[in-house]
Amino acid sequence: MKNFWYHTMALITVIIWGTTFVSTKILLQQGLSPTEILLYRFILAYVSIWFFCPRKIWADTKRDELLLLASGVCGGSLYFIAENTALQYTLASNVSLILCTTPILTAFVSRVWGDKQKLRSRLYYGSLVALIGVALVVFNGNFILKLSPAGDLLTIAAALMWAFYGTILKKLDSKYGVLFITRKIFFYGIVTMLPVFAFDPSQLHVTTITDPIVLSNLVFLGLIASMLCYIMWNLTVKQLGVVRTTNYIYIIPLITLVTSAMVIDEIITPVALAGSVFILFGVYFAEQGGDLQKQLANIRRRKQRL
Repeated sequence: MKNFWYHTMALITVIIWGTTFVSTKILLQQGLSPTEILLYRFILAYVSIWFFCPRKIWADTKRDELLLLASGVCGGSLYFIAENTALQYTLASNVSLILCTTPILTAFVSRVWGDKQKLRSRLYYGSLVALIGVALVVFNGNFILKLSPAGDLLTIAAALMWAFYGTILKKLDSKYGVLFITRKIFFYGIVTMLPVFAFDPSQLHVTTITDPIVLSNLVFLGLIASMLCYIMWNLTVKQLGVVRTTNYIYIIPLITLVTSAMVIDEIITPVALAGSVFILFGVYFAEQGGDLQKQLANIRRRKQRL
């Protein structure tokens, strides 16, 4: 029960992230570019978090500051730029499916470069079941797979960036508060994003921001989907670990499926419903494995004391 609220925060975060496509689609229809949307939402999140965050400017060491820079690149600019660019080369279904390999990639990155904990077999099986479910939900009964090396490789790069992002967080969260880390992520995400506009200034449409529809969606993306969700996600990674937290990413396509049906009247097929069951069972199976392993370890320790 002590981790209940952290699981709840992870679930709320992926629910919000699963619905952001609606706001993003509206902003794209209003003429904003994908990278421009990300810039505005990160600027809004960065300015807002200053009202809550300690005024500490720099990390304690140069190494930690470089790790914060890396987290801003991996969890901010490079991740979203790779993802948005991939959508120009390959199908959205390909992107959604490949991005859901993030939990598996996170487990391996964490094993090699992170805490080096042994990966549980239940994590493998739960991830496999959830990934099968993701495939069913993404294709939603229309099994169209169009291979595009450029787009698919960019999507794999995005998934790998998020895996590194979570692993970097675990290296920092024992030294710094979540608000400080999150603020630095937004800052370095913005800084490393600016060169994109230097090469292609036509992506900026500043005069459009004052439009009420644009402004309201940017506020949602900046304050809720960015500032609040990044804080909740980073808190959850700190408490539950990067591998367990990242497993919740499997739920995002399920949320997107439901939102699509409610907002833009997309049809949910029996195949997608079956995929939803696979996702929920896979995540539950992987999560229960962690709790069960801890319970068995506690029982063994009690027996040794006796």
